[in-house]
Amino acid sequence: MRIGLYPGTFDPVTLGHIDIIERASLLVDRLVIGVAINRDKGPLFTLEERVGMVEDEIGRIAAQSGTEILVHPFENLLIDCARDVGASVIIRGLRAVADFEYEFQMVGMNRALDAGVETVFLMADARRQAIASKLVKEIARLGGNVSQFVPAPVVVALTERFNRAPR
Repeated sequence: MRIGLYPGTFDPVTLGHIDIIERASLLVDRLVIGVAINRDKGPLFTLEERVGMVEDEIGRIAAQSGTEILVHPFENLLIDCARDVGASVIIRGLRAVADFEYEFQMVGMNRALDAGVETVFLMADARRQAIASKLVKEIARLGGNVSQFVPAPVVVALTERFNRAPR
């Protein structure tokens, strides 16, 4: 069984993330969405909220692809998380050259820690390349409409979090 791990903080999950999940689900038999606890990033949403947002989206994708998709919170090293879930492939989404530079370093470190785990990069769909969770949160905080960047339930969550009606 080919098991892939798609890690991220998903704070919040965006349509860019959903695009990568949809495409990654076609490459593996089981896809684990690793929701990182990364305290250094100071997430807007709690771990439970982020896990719930991802879980809300994966049912439809799993049904369409026939792939088992699970959500797995983690706080350890990415390579240890991959081992924990039995993943032989780490899936990463790339939006721009700047993403590649960081990811290239991560691949080297992960290969040094465990050469048996491969990393696969999926380029973001051209319509989704500009979407970043950080920017989505900033737009929502300032009262902008983020409905073209995130699933509808996330729009509601952002609106409630910032206590603002979207424009």
